[in-house]
Amino acid sequence: MSRVKVAVIGSGPSGFYAVSALLKQCGDPVVDIIERLPTPFGLIRAGVAPDHQTTKNVVRAYSKTAAEAGVSYFGNVSVGKDVSLAELRELYDAVILAVGAPADRKLDIPGIDKPGVYGSAEFVGWYNGHPDYVDLDPDLNTERVVVIGNGNVAIDVARVLVKSPEEMAASDLPGPVADVIHRAPIKDVVVVGRRGPGDAKFTNVELREMRDLDQAVSIVRHEHLPDELPDAVEGRDRRVREKNLQTMEAFAEPGDDQVAGAEKRVLFEFYASPVEVLGEGRVEGVRFERTEVSEGGSVRGTGAYFTILCGLVVTAVGYRTRSFEGVDFDAKSGAILNKDGQVAGNLYAVGWAKRGPSGVIGSSKRDGDEVARMITEAFAREENPEKPGHEGLKRLLQARKVAYVDFGDWQKLDAAEVARAASSEAPREKFLSVAEMLAAIGPKSG
Repeated sequence: MSRVKVAVIGSGPSGFYAVSALLKQCGDPVVDIIERLPTPFGLIRAGVAPDHQTTKNVVRAYSKTAAEAGVSYFGNVSVGKDVSLAELRELYDAVILAVGAPADRKLDIPGIDKPGVYGSAEFVGWYNGHPDYVDLDPDLNTERVVVIGNGNVAIDVARVLVKSPEEMAASDLPGPVADVIHRAPIKDVVVVGRRGPGDAKFTNVELREMRDLDQAVSIVRHEHLPDELPDAVEGRDRRVREKNLQTMEAFAEPGDDQVAGAEKRVLFEFYASPVEVLGEGRVEGVRFERTEVSEGGSVRGTGAYFTILCGLVVTAVGYRTRSFEGVDFDAKSGAILNKDGQVAGNLYAVGWAKRGPSGVIGSSKRDGDEVARMITEAFAREENPEKPGHEGLKRLLQARKVAYVDFGDWQKLDAAEVARAASSEAPREKFLSVAEMLAAIGPKSG
């Protein structure tokens, strides 16, 4: 019996969990990971905050998976440009879309397109050294930044903007980005949510970090904190929310010494919905409507308005996956239309491409297990002609003169980044463009 041949498009967590599941369930598969950039690991490299190096250690496990027999990496290969999705479906027994949700959901309010307003995907991509956003060049010459959103990404943006150079020394914040952030005159970062503190989507680990900043104090309005959570909030969800509220209680009553000694502030503003970005030529402020939350959980405006003046706005209100020709997209969820992970025929989706942007890094493990089971069962019951798979993709890319990067090339690039770290504390200094990456790898031998 021939070996099942699978192409996994995307090398982030959902992609690697799918590969791992295939190795466990499919006997002796041939799995090719196809990545648009030379660098693997998706949001671990370009989405996880640069000061969260412990979280990034998961790439050690992914690297072991990439080294397994039958697994290959094709970096610097763009599906839709270098090879079509239709071609991959002909080359492989199954194709898995593991492309995450890399695009920002856009707020539909007047002024959202003014200079100085950024989506969190592009802003986080910029401070993480993603090649797509290296030229973003945000103007941080402002004393106040508004971050719209009440999830971990909003907190990440706020924390990175107010941490001192010493606090970021052990991060992989790129040098050119660090120069811009640490020179900025930012005094306040205002994190704004439509709902109240009890509904915020922060994980408590991230929220607690905001208590221990060297040069910044976090502040919550005491009147925004609820006396108790609604009875309908139960179980684990209730425990998580209660922990967050306990943490925020300390933010509502910071000590006088904390406030007096702080150079910067992170202000949490709840019950506020953005209605317009203000400014002549570029952003100068955001107009908000005060909100209230009904017993049933719906949010409604109160008719009371206020303005926060600022010179930079970052919206962290969600993401959507990328589109592929011939693949239906669900605008509501921000995901690819699928049924339990199957998109159509031999095409599958995992992770945020399947579910929309929700959950933590490990949430995609189950998706990988389910899709690997479906592929195994389909391959066992169907009389499939022998597919060219790996060798067919290599021939196609070579014929089109695509300079693809294998995992050994990535390891060479990885070593070069580590070697050029600015200090012994820093884990690496990233190359910020594809051209720089390919130059660091050098010509392929043979």
